[in-house]
Amino acid sequence: MAVHTVASSTSASAVDLGPAAALSCRECGHRVPLGPVFACEECFGPLEVAYDFSAYDTETLRKRIEAGPASIWRYAPLLPVPEDVADKPNLNPGWTRLVKADRLAAELGVTGGLYVKDDSGNPTHSFKDRVVAQALEAARAFGFTTLSCSSTGNLAGAVGAAAARAGLRSCVFIPHDLEQGKVVMAAVYGGDLVGIEGTYDDVNRFCSELIGDPAGEGWGFVNVNLRPYYAEGSKTLAYEICEQLGWRLPDQIVVPIASGSQLTKVDKGLRELIELGLVEDKPYKIFGAQAEGCSPVSTAFKAGHDVVRPQKPDTIAKSLAIGNPADGPYVLDIARRTGGAVEDVTDEQIVDAIKLLARTEGVFAETAGGVTVGVTRKLIENGQLDPSKTTVVLNTGDGLKTLDAVAGTGLTATIRPTLDSFREAGLA
Repeated sequence: MAVHTVASSTSASAVDLGPAAALSCRECGHRVPLGPVFACEECFGPLEVAYDFSAYDTETLRKRIEAGPASIWRYAPLLPVPEDVADKPNLNPGWTRLVKADRLAAELGVTGGLYVKDDSGNPTHSFKDRVVAQALEAARAFGFTTLSCSSTGNLAGAVGAAAARAGLRSCVFIPHDLEQGKVVMAAVYGGDLVGIEGTYDDVNRFCSELIGDPAGEGWGFVNVNLRPYYAEGSKTLAYEICEQLGWRLPDQIVVPIASGSQLTKVDKGLRELIELGLVEDKPYKIFGAQAEGCSPVSTAFKAGHDVVRPQKPDTIAKSLAIGNPADGPYVLDIARRTGGAVEDVTDEQIVDAIKLLARTEGVFAETAGGVTVGVTRKLIENGQLDPSKTTVVLNTGDGLKTLDAVAGTGLTATIRPTLDSFREAGLA
């Protein structure tokens, strides 16, 4: 495996990414200066952002956050972004609603409090706006002129929108057979949208090759050479959940798994809040959710394995259809360390869960949200998730993006415009 870099017009020493101090290898701990790199030069392990929070006072930091904008930038002191980030042209994602889901809780038998973190309210209607906003700031810092990605759909739209807002070119790559709604949403922003014949893993492999080719010079791939910065956006989900709960940790949280990065960064965000004294240190459990038709992490967890064996995806939950998840082994570690689990559900169970959430709480989730709700129900039935504990379930996108999944849903009746016809239909 090569350690890829991309030429940029800004040197690493001149980069202003706020409290970010370096990139650190998650495997061996080796540190390198901030730059557009994603793999350790010593052991080829993944790099992530390391910070210097030593100057922060807990109460001062809390007040600064609470006085901040209603977006992820309220947490700028904890993110790899410059201090003036909120003043730059970006989509300002985040600070989405935390829905107290009492009717869903009653259906599932949850008595300890059930919440849905509904990220469908982001600018392009998925959590991907959070991670792209982070990657965009890194792209600016490193002088990139083109924003790119490999995507299962939601990320393509988020990159296209963010690049348009920032005045950058975008060129994104997707599997050729994505849901049409996601294709349109990615294309409408005016950037280049390229379909690749194959699965997401084929798309991602192609992008890794392009990044090391002269044709990719000046390109910031948000989930490849900018991945360490991009991934930090998922921490803001943890930050928001805890702040919205009154600066306390949830007892249990259910997170969908695609690459696994979101789950690992939610855990990182929770641990950072504990270390900074912003929440009380107490045990919490993290559960991972997959679709049965693409469940390599769930399969490994149930078998007691530490290695995730790739699978060929075959599921309606296309936003989670990554057969070789890069963060799979780290997800296994977190689930086991926290006392959680990784579970999967069938396509039929996903559809049932989408309808259940919509019927009980008025939240129309995309298929990934159906996965988390369906897995939550299954975990309760299996006795793995404690219904007496405070539980947060993530909905990461809008159901309007995956209408095909619920295509059979339609009219209750068709009647003539008369009262007799209305009564005959049994609707009175």
